[in-house]
Amino acid sequence: MRVNVSVFDRTAQYQTIALILVSMFCFAVVDALGKAVALDYPANEVTFFRMLFGVVPALLVSFRGGSFGARIRKIDLRGQTTRALTLLGASGLFFAGLPYLPLSEAVAIVYSEAIFVVLLAPILLGERLLARNAVAAFVGFVGVLLVVRPQGSLSNLIGPSLLLLSALCGALSMIQIRKLKAADDSSITVLFFTAFGSAVTSVSLFFAWRTPTLKDLLIMALLALFATVGQLLFTVAVRRDSAAKLAPYTYTSIIWATLFGFLVWGETLGLVPVIGIAAIVGSSIAVAVREEPPEGPAV
Repeated sequence: MRVNVSVFDRTAQYQTIALILVSMFCFAVVDALGKAVALDYPANEVTFFRMLFGVVPALLVSFRGGSFGARIRKIDLRGQTTRALTLLGASGLFFAGLPYLPLSEAVAIVYSEAIFVVLLAPILLGERLLARNAVAAFVGFVGVLLVVRPQGSLSNLIGPSLLLLSALCGALSMIQIRKLKAADDSSITVLFFTAFGSAVTSVSLFFAWRTPTLKDLLIMALLALFATVGQLLFTVAVRRDSAAKLAPYTYTSIIWATLFGFLVWGETLGLVPVIGIAAIVGSSIAVAVREEPPEGPAV
């Protein structure tokens, strides 16, 4: 009986890893499609269509759970709104910074959000700052500098600055997730984010808008579809296993981003950015992987 349970647990673990890997591929596709349209359209417009086209698949998935109205009434409205705003800021700033850097470097900078979580958690959550995490944050910061390679011209800092702000917003979103009710349904959370994001970003279209071609409109629809699917798969995976155990697999999106950047735009990385990316990834994993009890499920 014990063997059967062990086999079952191992199969469930492999399924969870598969979910996280597929979600990271989806996010990498979103990044590549986002860069393709961000080169020609304002970031607020790309963000709007990413949200708008994401409502339909999110709505379809949320209806499958049953008791739609009851699940809507259970959500933490204030917490969900705060999370949606921070995640919306992260998305918009990311699209704004994409045209300035190779795709893999842009994605790596955004992954520095783990550094911001380490620095902000003691202030916003009252968590103790461990020495190991402080060292990891410093190493990650050095990695960011190696990727950004600050130079004299301020124009060279526009993209990295936007992406770092995106990482900051992403960190605030991660912190807010810790505050959300455990009972909040995953599909309802995604639906709220896309619907709320569509409403908020629609206002910005009065200030920056370029009529998209049919081809680009289809690209943005595909972007939204991959983003919604990736978000749902990621949420399911994290709820099935600890975030710490899954953290190393999330960085496979950088591998995909590097591949897409090379195949589509001919982007290549020098030794210094590669070292910087390795420092960011290594420090982020060090922050995520904590001491866990040898027995019992991770929460």
